Amino acid sequence: MMNRKIKNLQDEKFYTLLDFIKNSPEQELFNYIKIKFLSLPPALQTSFENYFSSYTFWGSLKAGSHDFNHILLKTKSLKNHIKDLEWLYDKLEDYGSKFVLYAIIENFVNYNFDLLKKSLNFKYRQYFDFDIMPKCKDEVFVDVGTYLGETILDFVDLYGKDCYKNIYAYEITSNIFPHINKNLSGLNVTLRNKAVGEKNKKLFLNQNITSLSANTAQNIGEKEIECVSLDNDIDEKITLIKMDIEGGEENAIKGCKNHIKNDSPKLLISVYHGFEHYFTLPRLIDRYNKNYKFYLRNYGGNLFPTEIVLCALPK
Repeated sequence: MMNRKIKNLQDEKFYTLLDFIKNSPEQELFNYIKIKFLSLPPALQTSFENYFSSYTFWGSLKAGSHDFNHILLKTKSLKNHIKDLEWLYDKLEDYGSKFVLYAIIENFVNYNFDLLKKSLNFKYRQYFDFDIMPKCKDEVFVDVGTYLGETILDFVDLYGKDCYKNIYAYEITSNIFPHINKNLSGLNVTLRNKAVGEKNKKLFLNQNITSLSANTAQNIGEKEIECVSLDNDIDEKITLIKMDIEGGEENAIKGCKNHIKNDSPKLLISVYHGFEHYFTLPRLIDRYNKNYKFYLRNYGGNLFPTEIVLCALPK
């Protein structure tokens, strides 16, 4: 274990939870979490099961069919990445961020909904926390996973019309482009019907039956879509990147490695599409450029951690 900096009760609680995970054999931890889940009210169990059948990032869960793959994946991730969680907790810049991480792990292990609810951020709109990013001007903003353009509208509304020099918007679902163009009418936005990944190649659109916002780009399918890396697709200096692409964030970050190294853009990254993105994505960014401060913000629900945003800001 790394040298722990225990300054207060929250630190103590977080590290006690990590020690519980570390010292519990994998099967015992799996059984513990499984029993916690089965002790929830039946209606709540069903709610979880339905959610994970619609959004499959976290594995399947059907207690009636003895399918606890979701809990198994969660258990393995927790057991195998104690050091990574400890690294991230120590790396986070403020106690609001540390509390978000503590609340997430408490929810994973104990189905603690109260802490997750307390960690929710209602103070500011998603991605744009004035406490850590108080102003923006002349930004070259790249919005990866634009959907209907809500983040761009929030950005301009919050920071003013002189907040950007250029905006690039990437969206894979072409049939919503008329809605995007209507929403962003009057703004100088370059809209690209492309996926963003590690390298330039051809992918295929995979449509989510629950929501178009959860569409993904995959290696097989029927509707072909171009995938590009930001390093290859944008020549000018980038100052701000937001990503929410349903689990594709890691490859997209790899594909803008040079921009991260050379430009040090502000990064607003969704990290909840899987159990390990919380620490793998900041680890990756830190490997490319040591000049970043890390924050976590929770804009999601209070039953399961969603809409968790990593804010990586240059020092």
